[in-house]
Amino acid sequence: MKVKFITAVLCCSIGMLFAQSADEFAISKTLHDYINGSSFNQPEQIKSAFTKDATLYLTKGDGTSVLFSPEAYSDLFKKNKPGTFAGRIGNILEIEVHNDIATAKVEIIMPEPKLYFIDLFLLKKTNNSWKIISKTATRSPLESKGRILFIMSNAKTYGNSSIETGVSFSEIIYAYDTFINNNYHVDFMTPHGGAIHLGRYYNAKDSLQRQYYTNNQFMTRLTYTKSPDEINASSYNAVYYVGGGSAMYQVPENKQIQNISMAVYEQNGIVSAVCHGTAGIVNLKTSDGDYLVANRKVNGYPDILEKKEKAYYKEFPFSIEEKIKQHGGDFKYSKTGWDSYYILDDRLITGQDPSSSTKVAKEVIARLQKQ
Repeated sequence: MKVKFITAVLCCSIGMLFAQSADEFAISKTLHDYINGSSFNQPEQIKSAFTKDATLYLTKGDGTSVLFSPEAYSDLFKKNKPGTFAGRIGNILEIEVHNDIATAKVEIIMPEPKLYFIDLFLLKKTNNSWKIISKTATRSPLESKGRILFIMSNAKTYGNSSIETGVSFSEIIYAYDTFINNNYHVDFMTPHGGAIHLGRYYNAKDSLQRQYYTNNQFMTRLTYTKSPDEINASSYNAVYYVGGGSAMYQVPENKQIQNISMAVYEQNGIVSAVCHGTAGIVNLKTSDGDYLVANRKVNGYPDILEKKEKAYYKEFPFSIEEKIKQHGGDFKYSKTGWDSYYILDDRLITGQDPSSSTKVAKEVIARLQKQ
């Protein structure tokens, strides 16, 4: 399974850009060949990330060191059917380029047998191609109560207009901070993989937003989000749809994302969403063919708070509130807004606006701890 990637940028209201250079993007593709090859038992994809004479210095379970060639390492993944999930989940944490050499850091999580790895790489650019020339890794016990999948859009504008939009940064970080401080691991997924766009959704005066915005490893993870092809639904206990104007596009109609979310839900997991993120759940259907929201109390950003006279709203493909009602849901909301309003309906948890992000995350955790 060869995963496709697109390149994009992150930007904020104060004009700063977190952009991928051509070299960083090429390096990320090489690292993803390693990550996805080892995550889905694809030996040839693993080998393609390395030079033929690359060295892999690894540590066995008994603490002894062992030296592998790319060939020998990739052979470890030949015992299982190609394309099947190998129980490994990887994320790029750092890429640093110096002319024609680069270093990179990747985390590898194995929920079973509860292991956490940090992989360090040295890469070299030769003939305009980046390859890994050396890899080493260290392991530690994985201390995690579960995994949450954040679902976001890659969209940068409202529909086909030139009106800028993005993903709500506060809805990301307030939920993320709540989950990780309660010992849950978070992965980020977008329809195309790669970077999200923040647009005007970053507030530098907010201390928690500023803390994460200046955290290089965290922002790197938002630059290299996972695509649906890289996700194994059985690894997650809950999904969390993030809002922002971009949530109205790419996600609601994406069948792969719908399938992932419902697979999580139907393995006794939780579906949650905040603000415009609720747009992502309006089309979800159970295995019985019923809409997930049917006969359920649901919340999201209500029409009463939208500025319907503005150009951005005229680009919306649908009204969240009306679509929920059309699909049999009971849409509930607070008329004042920005008061942390949310709705809990069994394993469906939805919040009205960014102020509800923390409470929605806490309810997800509380519900999971009851299972």
